[in-house]
Amino acid sequence: MMNTMKAPKWTFPWIAAGLIGLGLSACSSSGTNPSTNASATATVPSDEQIVSSWHYLYGRYLVLQQENYDINVEKVGYNKIKYNPLGSAQFVNPNLDVAYLEAWLAADKDHAVILNVPKVTGRYYTAQLLDGWGEVITNINERTYPDHPYGKFALVIKGTNPPVPDDAVKIELPSAKAKLLARVELKGSPKVAVNLQHRFTVDASPDTQIDPPFPVPSFTPAAPIGGEIFDHVSEALATYPDAMPKAAEYQAAALNVARYAKSSDAARKRVNDVVKAKAIPAFLANAKGFGTQKDGWSVTYVAGNFGNDYVARDIVNYGGLWANVISEAIYFVGLSDSDKQPLDGSKTYEIRFPKGEKPDTHVKGFWSVTLYSVPDYRVVPNALHRYNLNNVSHLKANADGSTSIWLAPVKPKNAPQSNWLPTPEGKGFSLNFRTYVPKDEVQQGNWFPAPIKAVN
Repeated sequence: MMNTMKAPKWTFPWIAAGLIGLGLSACSSSGTNPSTNASATATVPSDEQIVSSWHYLYGRYLVLQQENYDINVEKVGYNKIKYNPLGSAQFVNPNLDVAYLEAWLAADKDHAVILNVPKVTGRYYTAQLLDGWGEVITNINERTYPDHPYGKFALVIKGTNPPVPDDAVKIELPSAKAKLLARVELKGSPKVAVNLQHRFTVDASPDTQIDPPFPVPSFTPAAPIGGEIFDHVSEALATYPDAMPKAAEYQAAALNVARYAKSSDAARKRVNDVVKAKAIPAFLANAKGFGTQKDGWSVTYVAGNFGNDYVARDIVNYGGLWANVISEAIYFVGLSDSDKQPLDGSKTYEIRFPKGEKPDTHVKGFWSVTLYSVPDYRVVPNALHRYNLNNVSHLKANADGSTSIWLAPVKPKNAPQSNWLPTPEGKGFSLNFRTYVPKDEVQQGNWFPAPIKAVN
């Protein structure tokens, strides 16, 4: 995690350098009112400072976009669990190896929200709570709550003291809302997983006062939000505190750009032009390959809790909203082959694990590899209705004891049917290799999936 203003190695240096140039001091972190001095005179920002501030804000706007979709389009409501049907999820990069359930939970100063977690044995599960920036608040499972891995959990706003049941574990939220994303491993018995999925429940008072989602302009993965991200910075930042240690510093910089943009038509045009010409192209380029890279795979070890690395948070929220912390899961993203060529659905690729080195030996939970379209990161339809392979896919070994995963639009001649993942012919695609409860060698960066090799 970053302790200075330096950019991570997968960002252009001027992205993070922009905030340094303002000479701002980090007075306090999250929880301060970002509207303080919002009407102060703006310092003329450099292009780099505009780009940096856009990057900082974009992570929050991706979460706001999802909240608006869930509440205003899907009409799921607050404090109501949505039990996703198997094989579906209305967010990017869904994991098809689990039964998902999700909810927007909301408390107020007088009311807690009670989350009821069933007893789950013999398979992976977690109830993950995230804040309004995509940072993990906690995971409820036998690893993080060994003395109370199931039962009642009372979610309260930090600093409040509403009544809670005597048999509930209290969890403090940084603000009124939190996203719940719970997963129950299918593990070859989906009916059991679905039964457990529906035993997660929420109890909340109808008198709880809940603010509606903060409205955001329309934008897409291919066309991220532009200069209008600075139109209501003060109001947007006031909707949720940021856990980043240098949040106050980053927010002061963003507020300065916002004041500048409102100072004249020429200033607004300049901000829009810089965002369009520099910030968005830089971000999209970075999203194609980030973090530590090896043999076609990219990984970041700051997912879920990002320190001061707002660019990593942007990229993770963009390509895999609601990513978990590395002790729970590490996600290896594949966008290119081992020769650094973009993955092409018309080609054939092999991922070959040597004998004795199947991913099963490097996880305490489970592993899977899922294929997605780009740039929207949704599953790709195919005749087999097969979108992923995992530790219960009954993969057949090669004659030498190694195990291959094949990626191709048509099954390669000698590839077992069970080991083939269909690709979209004529189109690019991406892979997400998930390791759940990864062992130390994975968390420490000493293990990667086998190379993604193009085959003639």
